[in-house]
Amino acid sequence: MKKISPPEIKINLWRLPASILRISLTLIISLAIIIGFTPQAWAFCGFYVAKADTKLYNQASQVVIARDRDRTILTMANDYQGDVKDFALVVPVPVVLTEDQVHIGDPKIIQRLDAFSAPRLVEYFDSDPCAPPVAFLARPAAGNRATGNRAQIEDEALGVTVEERFTVGEYDIVILSAKESNGLETWLRRNDYRIPQGANRLLRPYIRQKMKFFVAKVNLQEFEKADYQKLRPLMMAYESRKFMLPIRLGMINSTKEQDLIVYILSPQGQAEITNYRTVKIPSNTELPVFVKKEFTDFYKAMFQTAYEQEDKKVAFLEYAWDMGWCDPCADNPLTPEELKKAGVFWLNSSRGTNVFITRLHVRYTRNKFPEDLMFQETSNRQNFQGRYVLRHPYEGEMDCPAGEEYQQSLNKRFEQEAQTLAKLTGWKLRDIRQKINFTQSQPTPWWRSVWD
Repeated sequence: MKKISPPEIKINLWRLPASILRISLTLIISLAIIIGFTPQAWAFCGFYVAKADTKLYNQASQVVIARDRDRTILTMANDYQGDVKDFALVVPVPVVLTEDQVHIGDPKIIQRLDAFSAPRLVEYFDSDPCAPPVAFLARPAAGNRATGNRAQIEDEALGVTVEERFTVGEYDIVILSAKESNGLETWLRRNDYRIPQGANRLLRPYIRQKMKFFVAKVNLQEFEKADYQKLRPLMMAYESRKFMLPIRLGMINSTKEQDLIVYILSPQGQAEITNYRTVKIPSNTELPVFVKKEFTDFYKAMFQTAYEQEDKKVAFLEYAWDMGWCDPCADNPLTPEELKKAGVFWLNSSRGTNVFITRLHVRYTRNKFPEDLMFQETSNRQNFQGRYVLRHPYEGEMDCPAGEEYQQSLNKRFEQEAQTLAKLTGWKLRDIRQKINFTQSQPTPWWRSVWD
């Protein structure tokens, strides 16, 4: 058997529009080939085919959290599609942030994190069952300020204090504290922040927790002068024992399901959500070869099926891995310079260059996710990836007893793959069977029409 090497060019099998963060007030918002018919141990190597990145979703928010102990750098990805003058971002934060703690991020880094950690489709090719098997070992890839007195008096009457005010890149930013939600909502409207009705009800719990509010809108002069095509990510650095992500405000504008992808970077190991269950996305399954052309539809159907089976109130782990290597690689590991741009601040410190990535996918609604996401770091460094396998049958001449047995085993294998696909996606088994090239026609059992 020949070793299969990853191709130089990776193939995306879809091109769907993505809206990574829509905000009026929307917030922070994936070798063992069986020789003949004899099972052998699986290795994670393979011929990478495609990945289930955020292009699959019309609306998918992305957030990067680089966290070590009480220190956090949070990056929010913006792909706002409306008129920039209507853009408003309100994020509850645990502390008052100064201008020096806010930074403009590189959107390409979030794309790199997405590509590296996306669930992936890989394919293998069966060897000649009449030839002696050739084993090989998988090798990991190398990693490479002040307002006027009158305005201040009005603010105080509303119970709102402007703690900080500054401009970073194309954003005008204020850091607010507030005593009550109605006053904060009034302040935001008076200052031309277009927020939806009912905002005060969701602002209230954050005020009770004495949290501050990071409020941003676009500086039109800076945006036009720099000729930006899209709003760039915002990064903020702070220290707090609270390891959380506020999502409730992001539900104000929509009663529909929203997708959130969280990339957590840590020097320790996997991060997990403490107030909701985290489950692994179904993985390491063999699928019919035709799925290669339908991977987008497969992953979306598979995710929705798993989401419904878990009663729509869990977070899915799509990837957990040491950033120094990957197997198979949907994209190259990030370089130290790229990791720094992603917010990793402990490189070259006593913590070394160790970076572990956890990719969590949360699909949430108001009724299933009534609380913000609370996280914790763990020392668990177990690797996991959403990985789906295609095994191409051998199509050459097979003039030996083992070849005959291999051919006879294929229909059983194809049937198992079909049933696995139907179970994962909810697709009709009859339709799946029609797309599979069974090696020989077989009479349909009399009971199948009932089961189908």
